[in-house]
Amino acid sequence: MAQRLLQDIQELQGDDSSAAHINQGMRQELAAGLSAASASIAPKYFYDALGSKLFEAICALDEYYPTRTEVGIFSRHADEIAATVGQGVTLIDLGAGNCAKAARLFPSLQPRQYVPIDISTDFLRAAVADLRQKYPAIPMQEIAMDFSSALQLPATVGRTQRLFFYPGSSLGNFAPEQALQFLRRLRHALQLGEAGGVLIGVDLIKDAAVLNAAYDDALGVTAAFNRNVLLNVNRLLDSDFALADWRHRSFFNAAQSRVEMHLEAQNELTVRWAGGGVRRFEQGERIHTENSYKFTPESFAELLQQAGFGHCKMWFDARKWFMLCHARAV
Repeated sequence: MAQRLLQDIQELQGDDSSAAHINQGMRQELAAGLSAASASIAPKYFYDALGSKLFEAICALDEYYPTRTEVGIFSRHADEIAATVGQGVTLIDLGAGNCAKAARLFPSLQPRQYVPIDISTDFLRAAVADLRQKYPAIPMQEIAMDFSSALQLPATVGRTQRLFFYPGSSLGNFAPEQALQFLRRLRHALQLGEAGGVLIGVDLIKDAAVLNAAYDDALGVTAAFNRNVLLNVNRLLDSDFALADWRHRSFFNAAQSRVEMHLEAQNELTVRWAGGGVRRFEQGERIHTENSYKFTPESFAELLQQAGFGHCKMWFDARKWFMLCHARAV
């Protein structure tokens, strides 16, 4: 599977049509991150068409346990999950990617509407076009959106029995206060007393060696995924990053309960971008590209409670490496 995905990736090299919708807000955000005392690029910019394909390849790697572990939870507890969530939901898939995870729920949940949301416009459209062929009876409405800071759903998205589906531990990309505000936005979009709620994949704290390997695989796919963000920034910001100047760095920060990913300058260099932006990097200086926070069941339940959710139901794999959690608005 990984080999086939990597062949697909080669076809996407140099394809500028895959860039996410460019707007001034994105340019300002990117420029501000690169100009900060500690440079950063938000992880949402990983997901141009090539980045989305690279992430598919990551999910097929031996070292990357979250995807297969989460799939195992779904398979093992499918009936109980369906009984807890209920059928006929409006299934809102946040960061849908190739839509494969949500599609596994279709037989048991029988959604009345499927609403996949992703920042990678072209990749999302292609995935949904394929899904419509397989499930013609399910109404689908794809939405190209950056939902990380705001969630504005069109009136055509059903209001009743909304289920916000956020698998793969993606919530861990938010800093704690950002995660709380994000969950509160989801809570605001739900009605009290209804089925639905949120169904969220959560990566749990575990041995550091397991975590470090998951974000720095032997094949180097995660490194390529991390460095590819610079190509997307070049398209969006008209910057002049050169991939050869940067190396992938990742590690588990136990004090912060998070895996960090960075890009490290291999020599002294200067990067320029549209509007006169310029940043000089010293050798060894880093751009922070991702945090992936890890939780305990107790810490995540507390976070949900602070956001206005209750009636939590949790499912685990045998090693308790990963957790799937359903909660309702209270």
